[in-house]
Amino acid sequence: MRSDVRQPVDSADEATTPLAQVEQTKEKSSALHNPYLAARKEWDERYGDLITRAKNWRAAAFLFGLIALASVAGMIVIAKQTRVVPYVVAVDNIGRVASAGLAEQGSLADDRLKRAAIYQWVSDWRLVTIDGIAQRKAIDRVYAMIGNGTPAQLIISEFYSKDPPHTRAQGETVDVDVKAVFATSEKTYEVEWTEITRTISGQPRSEERWKGSFTIAVSPPSEERLIRINPLGVYITNASWSKVL
Repeated sequence: MRSDVRQPVDSADEATTPLAQVEQTKEKSSALHNPYLAARKEWDERYGDLITRAKNWRAAAFLFGLIALASVAGMIVIAKQTRVVPYVVAVDNIGRVASAGLAEQGSLADDRLKRAAIYQWVSDWRLVTIDGIAQRKAIDRVYAMIGNGTPAQLIISEFYSKDPPHTRAQGETVDVDVKAVFATSEKTYEVEWTEITRTISGQPRSEERWKGSFTIAVSPPSEERLIRINPLGVYITNASWSKVL
């Protein structure tokens, strides 16, 4: 009797179990096939890759733009700092180097100014002219560029006393042509010049070549009187010369 009663109950349980499983499967499948999620997945698959690549390109373009901007800024800075500095080499009439240096260097002690002062000094010192006023001014300029109490002062005074230009001008004149002035040391310069002696009527009498060595000192003037007579402050401290045979 007990076995007969249990059989229907077991059959009912067996009948209800497949139905529950089917319902659960339907619920799972409905959850898995959500149309919103499916559409989102489709969107990501179609356009997500394009959006990602576009974002990467924008980042790369921005980075390249920063690099280009930094490069341009660096070039501008370098261009402002770069300067072209000319280098000057001065030669005399036979091609020897008389002076060399940067063209931007310029001061009262500049070698070119020293050589110009010595050039003028030698021209005034050896000049002989029939114009008394011009001769007197030339002698004044010579002494204005001689250091007080130096050997050059005694040497030049002795030169003028032995052969006064005013006396010599009564029979002849002397034109001076300085050929070269170049430094042999920091304070010593060698000068080469030619003297053309003429008669009072202007006829050439002789032409002589001379060579001298002159020591200088530079003392920029501080008084207005000295500035007028020797603006560069170049003074001859010693002198020696000889005729070139």
